[in-house]
Amino acid sequence: MYAQGIKEYQSVGTQTSIVDADPHRLVQLLFEGALARISAAKGHIARKEYDKKSNQINSAINIIGGLQESLNLDAGELALNLERLYDYMIRRLFEANVRNSVEMLEEVNNLLTQIKTAWDEIREQALQGT
Repeated sequence: MYAQGIKEYQSVGTQTSIVDADPHRLVQLLFEGALARISAAKGHIARKEYDKKSNQINSAINIIGGLQESLNLDAGELALNLERLYDYMIRRLFEANVRNSVEMLEEVNNLLTQIKTAWDEIREQALQGT
């Protein structure tokens, strides 16, 4: 019963964050969600919980696919490079899922963290008005 209460609280908190978020924050939430799922998948591999691992990786793939689809490819080279990088990450996640590879998950985690860090810095600059 306690665990169910926590899940409900987290669900309400997440829904409130999404409703109150500006577009930039929504992208941050997507990055955070993908990273959380990759981290969970690593734990499931360690515990040999392969069905749960697959669910987490598939969820991360869907999130990254959403980020990829949201790109404005007419915006220039940066958007095209991000599109290719997201495609690469999705392929690596598929492969990690098949091979139960923590190393491949770490690779995608590191790439996604670098993009998220840059995105977070852009938000900070925008909030400071620079």
